[in-house]
Amino acid sequence: MSKKAVIEVSSSAAQPGLSLFRTLYARLALALVLLLVSVGLIYAVISSSATRHHLEEVSQRLNRDLARNLVADRNLVEQGRLNEEALKETFKMYMVINPSIEIYLLDMQGEILSYSADPGKVKRKRVSLEPVLALLRGEGYPLLGDDPRNHDRLKAFSVTPVPSSENPEGYLYVVLRGEQFDSVDEMLRESYFLKLSGWSVVISLGFGLLMGLLLFGLLTRRLHRLARVMDRFQQGNFTSHEPASSPGQAINDEIDWLGRTFDEMAGRIVSQLQELQQKDALRRELVAHVSHDLRTPLASLRGYLESLDMKQDELSREERSEYVAIALRHSERLTRLVSELFELATLDARETRPDCEPFALAELVQDVVQKYQLRARQQGVVISMQPVPGLPFVSADIALTERVLENLLENAFSHIEGDGRVDITLKQEEGAVALSVSDNGCGIPDAALPHVFEPFYQADTGRRERNHTGLGLAISRRIVELLQGEIQVSSRFKEGATFTFSLPVWQH
Repeated sequence: MSKKAVIEVSSSAAQPGLSLFRTLYARLALALVLLLVSVGLIYAVISSSATRHHLEEVSQRLNRDLARNLVADRNLVEQGRLNEEALKETFKMYMVINPSIEIYLLDMQGEILSYSADPGKVKRKRVSLEPVLALLRGEGYPLLGDDPRNHDRLKAFSVTPVPSSENPEGYLYVVLRGEQFDSVDEMLRESYFLKLSGWSVVISLGFGLLMGLLLFGLLTRRLHRLARVMDRFQQGNFTSHEPASSPGQAINDEIDWLGRTFDEMAGRIVSQLQELQQKDALRRELVAHVSHDLRTPLASLRGYLESLDMKQDELSREERSEYVAIALRHSERLTRLVSELFELATLDARETRPDCEPFALAELVQDVVQKYQLRARQQGVVISMQPVPGLPFVSADIALTERVLENLLENAFSHIEGDGRVDITLKQEEGAVALSVSDNGCGIPDAALPHVFEPFYQADTGRRERNHTGLGLAISRRIVELLQGEIQVSSRFKEGATFTFSLPVWQH
């Protein structure tokens, strides 16, 4: 990628409403920087320690016999005794020829007897003999011994017993990398090796940081897009949703899973908001209708009761009985209206849970018809039922199904004047059983058919008296929908109407 692409990736990381340093991309970048710096420091420490360890081992292996060769080449032992004059000459010569080494003469307890270094620079009076004896035994490398010039530092060394290993009186202890060697080595490190290593580490870490930022930008690009989709969803008051993932897109990682989950959640929120808006509109409409429908019977009830109270001495017994009967009819209408309102509200709130079970719909119809026979005879209406043999059982709530059938019969009775008929038919359809209630009453105008299932809607059929509340059909539709069925109406004005609802067949 070019530098321009890097800038675009970085700028796209800034999410709406967040500063650049609070984005996930910035935090990942900071974590990467800290990680690379930590790795660089650890690498520098380990590299420096490993290099020093390697050089000490190489130096000790190459110069393992240096002390013994000094004794042999410089004739430091004569007639089984250490030649101190030759030793002093050796000290002087090696201070000039090879200033990188330092030579010390130790007694059997490790006390320093003489040395080639400046007297003011020797800080120790004795040297630990444990590494000395370990080297003489041929143990592993590197073996570091005490540095006489420093109380805390250890150095690679070479050692040999003097005057001989058979008759040791002390040890010739040679520090292989003395103080002058350390000074030159430190200077060279600062001037060349350290700079080279430093620049190598800086270039490597810089390249790693650049590639890491590019990769983070690519990896978090989908997350930034998802964040923008969420922000637009919030800015739109949760009413419209732009899908974060395309339909049928495979889920390859957690970001795809998060996008799919957000789409499902956002869709559910939008549908629930729409449902709440619809319920709010229905609630307002219900309140308006209730206030209208309650006002008329309440006013009539109050009027007759006030007349009874004010004119009770003037009214005859028959008139008082008539007033009481009218008041009772209005109170019954109010009771029925309030009961149906509660029932409709319960259905709309999805608080009614159907207890579905298999049963024979024809048997339920016969029971309900028997219950209405007395009213039918009083009103001069003939109820007929046309059963079909071999109907399968339906899966529904018996009490709710009975309520639907009663509402349809009440509606039929309320629209029949004089002698009339109510026909109930059953028939099997694909996966369902359909029940139809037909009457030969006043019928429903074509313009009113789409609205007959709306609460409080009462079609203008030309009848003066309306004994129903306009809630029975609305309740019936809610119940049928709750039972996973369908309800519909057909009618010809002045000739009657037919209401049909279907219930699913019970699956064995």
